[in-house]
Amino acid sequence: MGSQTGKVAIVTGASRGIGRAIAERLGALGATVVVNYAQNAEKAQEVVQAIQTLGGQSTAIQADIADVQQVRSLFEAAQDQFGDLDILVNNAATALFKPLPEITEAEFDRVFQLNTRGTFFALQEAARRIRDGGRIVNISTAGTTLGGAAGASVYLASKAAVEQFSMALAKELGSRQVTVNTILPGMTRTDGLIMPPQAIEQAVQATPLGRLGEPDDIARAVAFLISDEGGWITGQNIRVSGGL
Repeated sequence: MGSQTGKVAIVTGASRGIGRAIAERLGALGATVVVNYAQNAEKAQEVVQAIQTLGGQSTAIQADIADVQQVRSLFEAAQDQFGDLDILVNNAATALFKPLPEITEAEFDRVFQLNTRGTFFALQEAARRIRDGGRIVNISTAGTTLGGAAGASVYLASKAAVEQFSMALAKELGSRQVTVNTILPGMTRTDGLIMPPQAIEQAVQATPLGRLGEPDDIARAVAFLISDEGGWITGQNIRVSGGL
């Protein structure tokens, strides 16, 4: 995928799962990686240590992406410590699966504050700070392309908005050679995948490649999009789902 040595990357929600795999992949490629986390400092430090063990440079910065002031503080702290930004991966998110009539106002607000509002203001900070030729990758879900799903209304709506942000920002930053894309993972094996075994098996059977995704499947796609080889791709929503 090419070296990212000398590049500065922020990965939100990077203490576990897909975010961790992305952060470690970017670190292995030589990028200086800011590992953002909301609560689990111990897990975030594990990611930092994994990157450092491979010879990379990394630090963990706590910020709840649902809080706009904390988003701004994250970018300020990263820039103060490492200089201008080259790569942003917006991964931090929360899921909610519940029938629409039962969703409370507080649940609705929490999903949109993190997944949509938080991502929007992270994109805004990146647009203001990122170097020319930089890369922005957002993480959505293949569920937005599958015609809806019972119980997933708020979650899918919050992610669909992110896809629209990406396509608009790609046009706004194109003159600076900054690419903006969104990856739409299929069902991926993480500790946040809490579903009945039967439902998981049905998803596997519906996937042409015949398995669940792994976090590193998503990380490899991110690595391609931030590389020179991915430099002609922008404004795209790309399913990384084994064909689901």
